[in-house]
Amino acid sequence: MQTLVAVDWGTSSLRGARLDSTGAVLEERAFARGILTVGAGEFADVFEACFGDWMKDAGTLCLVSGMAGSKQGWLEAPYCSCPAGFDEVASRLAWVKAGRIAIVPGLSCERDGIPDVMRGEEIQVFGALQLLGMHSGLLVLPGTHSKWVTVRDGKIDAFSTFMTGEFYALLRQHSILARTLPTIDTDPGEDWPSFDRGIALALHGGSLLQTAFSARTLALFDRMPQASLPSFLSGLVIGEELRAQPLPADASVVLIGSDTLTRRYERALTQHGVSVQRAGAEATWRGLWALAQTLHLETP
Repeated sequence: MQTLVAVDWGTSSLRGARLDSTGAVLEERAFARGILTVGAGEFADVFEACFGDWMKDAGTLCLVSGMAGSKQGWLEAPYCSCPAGFDEVASRLAWVKAGRIAIVPGLSCERDGIPDVMRGEEIQVFGALQLLGMHSGLLVLPGTHSKWVTVRDGKIDAFSTFMTGEFYALLRQHSILARTLPTIDTDPGEDWPSFDRGIALALHGGSLLQTAFSARTLALFDRMPQASLPSFLSGLVIGEELRAQPLPADASVVLIGSDTLTRRYERALTQHGVSVQRAGAEATWRGLWALAQTLHLETP
């Protein structure tokens, strides 16, 4: 394999990178063509329009991670059960075009008889482990649906999903709090004291069902400026996520994701006494490249 086209095709966005044989990024592209914008039977055409020129070389391989492998995506790639590492994931690739384009399966696990799933995050985890030279650890991927992932000996052993970002949006836009909060959010980095106050209340107060109402009462009694309320609420929901984690005092976590979100989580985890390392969006490319290196014998 001379070149890899690495694609992350999510619900709301599509991005790709062309990598050389060493894993170095030659070029990146991003499009507002998440799977929700693509009609049935149109995925091949969208892929060709976005990345067709990268696939002209007959020796090029493309691996696609994310929601493109869901039932609503390009081609369903059934979930791979945990524990799972590169070998397990490689054996479950769904080939759109034999030897040329494959979709990476997501992962599933069960906790107390309840299934959990991920698509795309597993590749970010594998990539972060490669970048940081790790084989085991606890990794957190903040987002609309945050993932807490436990890795042992290079395999994803288990994970948990928290609808933190979605709950923030619901409270922010569709609850009684929406009438109190300003129409435009400010970056919590501009108001860390309010964010920290939300974290502290979440960690040491009651559940979010109780603490969320404080975003209304603090404004009602003029104890917090309206402009500070989004940062405070962000702290509350992220703090609630941390409150649910059984973390030892010497815990260490790897954060994977955008700078904006990982900065918030790093600050919150630090308050919780947890040490943090961070990995960015490049983890996806590294994960797909590392997966591709295992396919020289398995490629159809």
